[in-house]
Amino acid sequence: QVQLVESGGGLVQAGGSLRLSCAASGRTFRDYSMGWFRQAPGKERDVVAVISWSGDRAYYADSVKGRFTISRDNAKNTVYLQMNSLKPEDTAVYYCAAPENRWTYSRSLGDYDYWGQGTQVTVSS
Repeated sequence: QVQLVESGGGLVQAGGSLRLSCAASGRTFRDYSMGWFRQAPGKERDVVAVISWSGDRAYYADSVKGRFTISRDNAKNTVYLQMNSLKPEDTAVYYCAAPENRWTYSRSLGDYDYWGQGTQVTVSS
């Protein structure tokens, strides 16, 4: 059974940085792409970033491009989201997610089958 556990959220002032981590277990981590999504109050859950199984491809939402970096350490079964120059509009619950299919590399919410419990990120102005 795949399990994803996020950590690293918190309260930060605008312009600050946070690094989120997502530890995966239950299958061969290096064979699958991973995604970070976020959901702000009253809004739908949206993609933030996606990384391929090998780490050689990454996708970023326009709203975070140039500020956030997704990376992975396959030896540690962990995917990261480095968030710099944070803005109040980045406030949300952040989730990591993994697909069932090892060939999936997608920005679509519906293509992800396994989700972490989420970690709150709050950016104050």
